[in-house]
Amino acid sequence: MQPGQTTWEQANQRYLMASLAGVRACVERRLADGSKSGDVEPASISTPSLTEFESLDAPPALERLVRSFALSDFERSLVLLCAGPELDAQFAPLLSSTNHSAGTRSPTFGLAMSILPGSHWSALTPGGPLRRWRLIEVIQQPGVTLVNSPLRIDERVLHYLAGIQYLDERIEGIIERITVQPLVPSHQQLAGRIADTLRKIFTAQDQRLPMVQLCGVDEVAKRSIMGAACDQLGMRLFAVWAENLPSTAVELEAALRLWEREAILASGALCVVADTLDRSDLRAMIQVTRLLERVISPVFLSTQDRWRPMRRAVETFDVARPTAEEQVDTWNHFLAESGVNVNGFVKQLASQFTLSVPEIQSSVRQAVSGDQTEDLSSRLWSASRSQVRPRLEDLAQRLEPRATWTDLILPKAEKAVLKQISSHVAFRAVVYGDWGFAQSSSRGLGLCALFSGASGTGKTMAAEVLASELRLDLYRIDLSCVVSKYIGETEKNLRRVFEAAEEGGAILFFDEADALFGKRSEVKDSHDRYANIEINYLLQRMESYSGLSVLATNMKAALDPAFLRRLRFVINFPFPDAVSRAAIWQTVFPSATPTNGLDIAALARLDVTGGNIRNIAVNAAFLAAQSNRAVEMEHIWHAARAEYAKIERPLPEAETRGWQ
Repeated sequence: MQPGQTTWEQANQRYLMASLAGVRACVERRLADGSKSGDVEPASISTPSLTEFESLDAPPALERLVRSFALSDFERSLVLLCAGPELDAQFAPLLSSTNHSAGTRSPTFGLAMSILPGSHWSALTPGGPLRRWRLIEVIQQPGVTLVNSPLRIDERVLHYLAGIQYLDERIEGIIERITVQPLVPSHQQLAGRIADTLRKIFTAQDQRLPMVQLCGVDEVAKRSIMGAACDQLGMRLFAVWAENLPSTAVELEAALRLWEREAILASGALCVVADTLDRSDLRAMIQVTRLLERVISPVFLSTQDRWRPMRRAVETFDVARPTAEEQVDTWNHFLAESGVNVNGFVKQLASQFTLSVPEIQSSVRQAVSGDQTEDLSSRLWSASRSQVRPRLEDLAQRLEPRATWTDLILPKAEKAVLKQISSHVAFRAVVYGDWGFAQSSSRGLGLCALFSGASGTGKTMAAEVLASELRLDLYRIDLSCVVSKYIGETEKNLRRVFEAAEEGGAILFFDEADALFGKRSEVKDSHDRYANIEINYLLQRMESYSGLSVLATNMKAALDPAFLRRLRFVINFPFPDAVSRAAIWQTVFPSATPTNGLDIAALARLDVTGGNIRNIAVNAAFLAAQSNRAVEMEHIWHAARAEYAKIERPLPEAETRGWQ
C-alpha cells in the first residue's frame, strides 16, 4: 500500500459513522417535530457514497451484511438504529428522550416504525432475517408489549459492522478454524477438482448444495485438501468434530443457527470430522445426520468409510496417501531447508513410513535438534517411528525388542530363514519400487511368516530379533480383544490393527494364531457363515498389508490351508536338543548375576524348552537373592522342581542328583 492510501478499515469506519449519522438525523427530527401521533411521514435517510471503495478489495461491512441477509431499507436502518448507542455517544441520550424509549437508552420497534422510512411489520417476525439470523435481539420484559420492548444488536454483528472478524464465542467451543497445511501435488490436484465441482454448482444457483465427503485414513490431509479447495473459492474452512456436537436436538438447532449466520458473515464452509465416530452410537449418528441434512452452508464430511445415502446429494472423493515419490520430494525439501543431507537415506524412510507433510516436517525438526552424538539417519528413523506409532493399546501390546541374534538359539537353517525375512523387509523398496514388481501386480506384496513350534521354543524372541534388526515397532495382537461375538466387529477391529500398523510398517505378531486363523468350516448355520467371512477377510488383508505379519502357533495342523498357501515363509522352531540347551544356559544369566559352580553340561540334561529355562533361571535368582548368596546348583534344583510341577512332569532324579 502506498503511503497515505486509504485502507479498507479506515474507509469502512467512515462509511459506518456516516450511515449512523443519517439514522441519528431521523431521531433528531422526531424530537424536533414533537409529534406523538406518528402521522408525520418519516424523512428519507441519505446513504453515503461508495466511491471510496471502488479501489478497495471489498465493499463496506454494512452493505455486505445487507446483501448477504437480503435486508430491506427499513431493516438496514433498524440495524443501524440498534448499533447507534454502541458506536455513537450522541445516540443514547437522544433515544432516552423519545416517548417510545422513555427511561431506556435502547431503541424499540415502535420508535423505529415512527421515525424510519419504509417501515413494515414483518421486520420483527421470528421468521424475518433480523430475528432468524439473530442480527438483533428483543429484550422481552414482564408487562411490556413487543412493540415497546427494547432492541439490542447482537455483539458479533456489531463487531462485524466495525470490520472485526472472529468466531462467535457461543460456538467457539465446538467449531474451530482450520489451518491449511502444505499439500503434495496429487492432493493439490484433488483440491482443484473439488473446487471446480463446487464452482459449477454455485454458478447454477438453482440446486441445493451437495455434501462433499472425503474418504481415507489421513485426517490432516483431508482437512487440508478441503481448506485448499475453499481457498480457491474465497471461503474459510471451519471444522466440528462429530463427538463434540450438542447432545439434544434443541441445542443442535441453536448451534446450527449460529453457525449458519457465521458462515454468511465469514464466507465459511463447515467440515464435519467423523473419522473416529463410533457408528454403533445411535445418538451421535442421529445428531451428525441431522446436522448434515439441515445445514445450508457448504458442508464437507471427513470419514474413513463412505457415509450412507442421504436425502441431499453427495459428492465423494477418495484421498490416497502421498505417493512414495511425493514423500521423497517432501523429505528432501524439509531437509534442504534445515541445511542437512543424508545421502540417499530418504528413499528408505519413504519406503518404510507413510507420513503426511506435517509429520515429515516434524520428524526433520525433531531429528535435526536431537542428540548430536547419534547419527542423523538414526535420528530421522527414530523420529519417524514416533510419528506413526500406532495407538492400539486396546487391541495390541507393543513389545520392546531387546533380544539380538546372539540371544536366539536356533539351528542354522532356521536362523538363515529369519535373516532372509529381514532382507525382504529391508529391500522391499528396491524390489517392489525400483525393479517394478509393485507395478506388475498389486497382489502378494504382503510379507507374512509362520512361526510354529512348542511353547517356549523362541517364537516371540525371534519376532523381537527381527524388530530389533529392522528398527521397527513390534505389536503383539491381543486376540481376546480382537475377536468379537458380534457380527462384523472382528473385521472392524482387525481393520483398525492393520491400518494403524500400515503407516509405520510395524511388525504384527499374532500369538496363538490358530485361535483366529483356524480352518474354515462347512457352512451349517449363520455362525459358520460369518466365521468364514472373518477368515476370508483376514486372507485378503494379509495379502494387502505392506508390512510384516508373523503368525505364531504350537498347533500348525489347525491352521487353514488357504493361509499356508499365502505364507511366504514358514519356520519350524524345534524342541532344543542338548547342545542348544547348553547354549541357552550359557546366556540365560545376565553378566551382573553372581553365579557359583554352575555345571552347564548337567543343566543341559534338563529336557525343557528355552522358555522353561528362562523361568527356572529367574526363579533360581530370586531364591539366591533371598538367601544372600550367588546362584548355585541348589537354587536351580528348587526352581526346576517348581517348573516341572507347573508343566506336570516329574523332575528326573538321575539328571539332578547331587544338585542339592
